Amino acid sequence: MNKPADALLLITPSCPHCQSALRHLSDLVKKGHIGRLEVVNISIHPEIAQEVGTRSVPWIRLGQYELSGDYSLGELKTWAEKAAAGNLSAAYIRELLEQQQLDQAITYVSKHPEQLTQLLELMQEEDGSLSVKFGIGAIFEALEGSEPLKNLVPKLGTLTQSDKANIRGDAAYYLGLSHSSDAKNWLIPLLQDPQQDVREIAAESLEAMRAKT
Repeated sequence: MNKPADALLLITPSCPHCQSALRHLSDLVKKGHIGRLEVVNISIHPEIAQEVGTRSVPWIRLGQYELSGDYSLGELKTWAEKAAAGNLSAAYIRELLEQQQLDQAITYVSKHPEQLTQLLELMQEEDGSLSVKFGIGAIFEALEGSEPLKNLVPKLGTLTQSDKANIRGDAAYYLGLSHSSDAKNWLIPLLQDPQQDVREIAAESLEAMRAKT
């Protein structure tokens, strides 16, 4: 059995959903789904909110996952179980993007660059929502030219060989954002791609990279 994750809850006296969050998390502690619960009133300790980088409440950290807003008892129990199990970062990033919490998703990936590979998994989901698709693009754009994105070039490169044109096109765009010279080895063959959209994206990425040098 996995060890239950600990939780941190940030609240304010005027927050309409903080009491229910406190009640739900306390219930999960009593039932053993959470190991420990720390509650901080950020009206008294605003430095804690600054430390974790949030302005909204209720704000919850369950293991490595950070959630903000109103969650039901069942939803929090599910996230507590995921936090205890670990290795479910793709589900967490998807949740943030579907909830329109793009800034939080960018912050999470920036803090945990090893989770960038999870974006590649989400890219290939055929039933992915538009909010997830656009969110993935925004995260890559926020990391433009960064070392973590450059390190992802080989894995992005393999996606240029996908049998799906939309995946090849997305990979071509993100390769251009890497500013890595190695990306050219994957982009140049796409100039001969059977799909015009993919050819155009590859050409634009190569041109953008030339402009950066």
